[in-house]
Amino acid sequence: MKTYLVPIDFSHASVHAAEFAAELSKQTNVEHIVLLNAYYVSPYETMLPNPDMVLLREEEIEQNVADRIKKLEHLKHKLSKLVRDGVKITTHLNRSHLLRAVVENVIAKNADVVILGSKGNTSKDDSQIGSHVINISKASPVPVIVVPPAYNFKTIERVIVACDFNKVKETVPLEALKKLLDRKKFELLIVNIDNETKHLAGDAERRAEETALHGMLKQYHPKYYYINNPDIINGILKFAADNNAQLVIALPHKYSFFQSILHDSVSQQLAESAAVPVLLLK
Repeated sequence: MKTYLVPIDFSHASVHAAEFAAELSKQTNVEHIVLLNAYYVSPYETMLPNPDMVLLREEEIEQNVADRIKKLEHLKHKLSKLVRDGVKITTHLNRSHLLRAVVENVIAKNADVVILGSKGNTSKDDSQIGSHVINISKASPVPVIVVPPAYNFKTIERVIVACDFNKVKETVPLEALKKLLDRKKFELLIVNIDNETKHLAGDAERRAEETALHGMLKQYHPKYYYINNPDIINGILKFAADNNAQLVIALPHKYSFFQSILHDSVSQQLAESAAVPVLLLK
């Protein structure tokens, strides 16, 4: 992962995500961190007065832009003291909607991952990025890391992969997963939600051996586990907390966070309940 894209709206959650990205640079081969702020002004705001009969003037827009750039540069300076030596930090202001700005800059900056701050129960900020985290996660053409606002960075040593054992070849983005795992030797825990108690017919590793998943990940020497929990999201998050994991990787298929976040009730849990960062793999 050579480039991180970190959307910034100056909320606590987004700044915390940027700090996470800076600390993560010490453990990866990232070369470039891009701090992105999106600032959209509707043409109507400069043509029509607001309910208080105030018309937004061009000078005010320019001042707002200047203030945002100043804040970005201040954050850049702060992060420069946290990143690994040699990592470049740049800032970018986009005069467009947040979602469009993220997608366009992923492509323009050749970003490998987007790192987002989530708005959790401990955050009092009205975080634009937090409220849009699900839409950004679904629209982003590259993996997304969602960082809880209360999470204190720890060196990533234990990683949980939440997945189903079915249709592995069709659903596991193996190259993206290997690209991540090959950077460092993690302790890998494969977690399967088993609400139908199929694990009673055998242990998790034995069942995994019957699928393509075992062959795919064999070189990483993973450990396999079952979770019998009707609440998929909370079941995996509880497992992560109980096993002191520093990252949860969600794969895009039936039992993944990525598929589940299509539902608002689950997306609320993802944004507010996660105690550890969640990587939504594409």
